[in-house]
Amino acid sequence: MVRGAARQRLPRSGPASRAPGPAEEPRRKRKPRTEFALKEIMSSGGAEDDIPQAERKTVTDFCYLLDKSKQLFNGLRDLPQYGQKQWQSYFGRTFDVYTKLWKFQQQHRQVLDNRYGLKRWQIGEIASKIGQLYYHYYLRTSETSYLNEAFSFYSAIRQRSYYSQVNKEDRPELVVKKLRYYARFIVVCLLLNKMDVVKDLVKELSDEIEDYTHRFNTEDQVEWNLVLQEVAAFIEADPVMVLNDDNTIVITSNRLSETGAPLLEQGMIVGQLALADALIIGNCNNQVKFSELTIDMFRMLQALEREPMNLASQMNKPGMQESTEKPARRENPHKYLLYKPTFSQLYTFLAASFKELPANSVLLIYLSATGVFPSGRSDSEGPYDFGGVLTNSNRDVINGDAIHKRNQSYKEMHCLHPGDLYPFTRKPLFIIVDSSNSVAYKVVHASQDLTL
Repeated sequence: MVRGAARQRLPRSGPASRAPGPAEEPRRKRKPRTEFALKEIMSSGGAEDDIPQAERKTVTDFCYLLDKSKQLFNGLRDLPQYGQKQWQSYFGRTFDVYTKLWKFQQQHRQVLDNRYGLKRWQIGEIASKIGQLYYHYYLRTSETSYLNEAFSFYSAIRQRSYYSQVNKEDRPELVVKKLRYYARFIVVCLLLNKMDVVKDLVKELSDEIEDYTHRFNTEDQVEWNLVLQEVAAFIEADPVMVLNDDNTIVITSNRLSETGAPLLEQGMIVGQLALADALIIGNCNNQVKFSELTIDMFRMLQALEREPMNLASQMNKPGMQESTEKPARRENPHKYLLYKPTFSQLYTFLAASFKELPANSVLLIYLSATGVFPSGRSDSEGPYDFGGVLTNSNRDVINGDAIHKRNQSYKEMHCLHPGDLYPFTRKPLFIIVDSSNSVAYKVVHASQDLTL
């Protein structure tokens, strides 16, 4: 999954400028759209003279914004997944184009219907891309308020049935767009603990997959059924259900609320060190997961966050726009979420976090991974002789166990040994190891500013 980066506010061309929300779309009754796009109309004999110049320009401008938005969105894949500065300006430009595109299709809907043949699923695709942008911005910044923005757009797609006509077209790729929208919406709802919505979405997704596999002879039927199995297992494994006095279910949250901060114990000093960065790593075999987010990664990332607040209300507070003072920063630690990383990937992200760690700050590493044990007794007992935890590799896996094709006298090359963390103990480091071989990390000396 996409990994996060900085905590800075969004540039003016991004969400801070408030891209028009889905609720702002005009609800006028739309005229029936034509079957031909402007290009096809103009190519027919004499039709070009029948199209006003202003309408031709409207369609041309819309096509330009649509192509530019797709180009910028696809370019997000090429951005470095680590580092806290390189991605910000590109995200800003992408938000800016999608803001213009969303406003443009609202203001010129009738012309686009008649001359371009704009379909509702195309509007839904634009809204879905904006929802994805907000979600990825949450991953980059750890600001939970952007989850609410993603939910707003995803919810509007469902409420307005933007994808309702997709099933009537004989185009399986459009149905796949709809299925992927459901999967992304479920992830956002899980992160917001909206379990009632999740259950409704899973039921709808199940019906859509059944219809999709019945109508098209596709090769991805097994993959989509696996998606359903994963989310069902995730729902069953995650929530801790608490009953009220009237026996209604209360969904508890692992996030820190504004009023739920624990009181300081007597003699504790505030402000010496602050948790600024966190690497949350999941690499256990046969673990409950959904969309490259294991259940333990899911719980840990929420434990490092504050409850989401309404971003729109914060932006629209009296005097907020005129004031030169920045709004109060919500100090959620910046997080990288690494699902089954290789050793080199893990070390790259760890080095990036170490390099950019602010002064008087702590780096947290959460390792949930399969244990790697030493193959035999070693003459020495150093930080590379007790094993560690497994990182990902390209070797074949049978029943969850990797096939070892090398001489067992050699150390496991895909193991993260305690000694591999020594270079990063030059700055304050806090490690949580959830593994069958977590005891191996006790060999790290406390004098190296490492807390276990």
